[in-house]
Amino acid sequence: MIKVTKLNGSTVWINAVHIESVEETPDTYITLFNGKKIIVLEKAPEVIRLITEYVQTVGAISATIKLQSTEGQS
Repeated sequence: MIKVTKLNGSTVWINAVHIESVEETPDTYITLFNGKKIIVLEKAPEVIRLITEYVQTVGAISATIKLQSTEGQS
């Protein structure tokens, strides 16, 4: 989960694996796979950094690389 701030100042935790896209126009919109859009105060690069940190924390990248490596040995 990543912590972001909605326009009204409230904090919301978003499951990073449910994020489809992040766009800045100039407000930052986070679009989830279910189509829901959330406008946040953080700029797009900050949201992307939070997503990257989350993915590294849970080891999703390492697991993917390991799986791809194992599949290539067949």
